[in-house]
Amino acid sequence: MKIVCRLGQVNRRIQIMSIRKTIQLLVVALPVVLAASVKAQSLIYVSSGGYYGNNTIGEYTDSGATVNASLITGLNSPIGLAISGNDLFVANEGNGTVGEYDTSGNLINASLITGLNGPYFIAILGDDLFVSNTGSGNRGGYIGEYTTSGATVNASLITGLANPQGLAISGNDLFVANYGNNTIGEYTTSGATVNASLIGGLVNPTGLTISGSDLFVANFGRGNIGEYTTSGATVNFYLFDADYPVGLAVSENDLFVINQGVPTSPNGSIGEYTTTGSGINASLITGLESPLGIAVVPVPEAGAAALLGVGGLLAILRARRDRF
Repeated sequence: MKIVCRLGQVNRRIQIMSIRKTIQLLVVALPVVLAASVKAQSLIYVSSGGYYGNNTIGEYTDSGATVNASLITGLNSPIGLAISGNDLFVANEGNGTVGEYDTSGNLINASLITGLNGPYFIAILGDDLFVSNTGSGNRGGYIGEYTTSGATVNASLITGLANPQGLAISGNDLFVANYGNNTIGEYTTSGATVNASLIGGLVNPTGLTISGSDLFVANFGRGNIGEYTTSGATVNFYLFDADYPVGLAVSENDLFVINQGVPTSPNGSIGEYTTTGSGINASLITGLESPLGIAVVPVPEAGAAALLGVGGLLAILRARRDRF
């Protein structure tokens, strides 16, 4: 009997040691494995506008798969896109409006903001929405500021611009691509001029995007992407080639570029690159009709659910350990 009891105690000790070892391995190894294997996923929204577009917003995955090529239809020459939470804002150049939809394509307000003059691109900071307007004449362009609810903050926040297009925000600084005079201007989000010619020598700059302290510029006329610091220093004025690039977007370390191509045929595309200029997939999405604006939004990671599952497993193992 004593021998049997001692054998039982030994078995229990072995079981306890085994469970403890399993817990230790899970705690150390599983988060590392998950972090290495789970990549954050994103959805890409693309406008098809201008004279040759089909007046839609399409939705795609960041691996290039089509979710819905006609997520939103019936627009009027849509160009700029911006996302805030579950809201998708669209600049309609054709009728001078900004419309609001959810990211599932449902209409919220097709005329959230009206009375604009050639709205092109949009940038969002908190509850404020900035819109570039090409306006009339060589220096008739301007930037207007509104709330994401559609209220006017300052319809003429920055004026006297030369065909302003792309917008990007870093902190309290607003960067503007001036297609008409080949510059990038820097302003505060309150409208004060910091440097109206922060970056010069460009060729018809259109899209802008920022990653950290780096400012990426799409040179439509030269057919390339340039990289600069937000202080205006040149990092690489010719980071890589592009085919009439327009919109730009950054997601983590990936840079997405809209190549409008020849707008009279559906040969527009989206290319994916690293922020250092290395090609990932220059033809990530193809067959687009006059693509212009782009917005990229992360989707919930599978890793979060997986980590919850790991937590539950650890709790079960600890409960079994405590029984002995």
